[in-house]
Amino acid sequence: MPEQGALAPASTDAALPRVVLFDFDGVLIRGDSFYLFMRERYRRSPWRCALALLCSPLLLLLRPFSRRGPMHTLVRIALLGLDERRYQTAAGAFAATLARRPKQFCRDGLQALRRHQLQGDRVIVVTGCEHTLASGILQQLGLTDLEVLASQLRPGWLGMRLLRHNVGRRKVQSLAERGVEAWQLAYGDSMYDAPMLKLAAEAVLVNGTPTLCKKMERALGRAVTRVEWF
Repeated sequence: MPEQGALAPASTDAALPRVVLFDFDGVLIRGDSFYLFMRERYRRSPWRCALALLCSPLLLLLRPFSRRGPMHTLVRIALLGLDERRYQTAAGAFAATLARRPKQFCRDGLQALRRHQLQGDRVIVVTGCEHTLASGILQQLGLTDLEVLASQLRPGWLGMRLLRHNVGRRKVQSLAERGVEAWQLAYGDSMYDAPMLKLAAEAVLVNGTPTLCKKMERALGRAVTRVEWF
């Protein structure tokens, strides 16, 4: 029998806000935000394009063995010469530019996120995009008071380089490190989100094709909620 004045477990659960997870790319924004940033870096720096072209034979040789290696090399070239302060400035400027492209964002996704905030849910954006860039974009859109778990870079001798790529199972690990081990609702758009969706009480697949929906349901072992967002 509980002591007098003790809070019953059911009451404790009821007092806690729901935890709601949102992927970023493909759910709140159309396309891959970090890829768009990297493309802009190359567009503004012809010498980076020339260096990437010089490296292309090696990258083509590596491609059959590892897709990640060539991609990381291209990112390293795009970030050459940037220390942490200069990177933050560049990412912040691009975030402001991107936020002015109204068709770049998923209106329905942003509205859903705001509704969850108004309902008092604990909303966490869990993304493979880099943290400074993702946070900057969300702030430019007026989405404040958000927790963001994202990929991270670290300073290197020649510029910023990848420290942690927050995709797949890494998303679940990031949540556990934050002390989040259960969530009621999760929104994702690809199989990379399957580990995060599998542990949700309700999994929502955004703009998924029928084929992707079936594949996701096989991976999760249960039905998913499918939504079409524009």
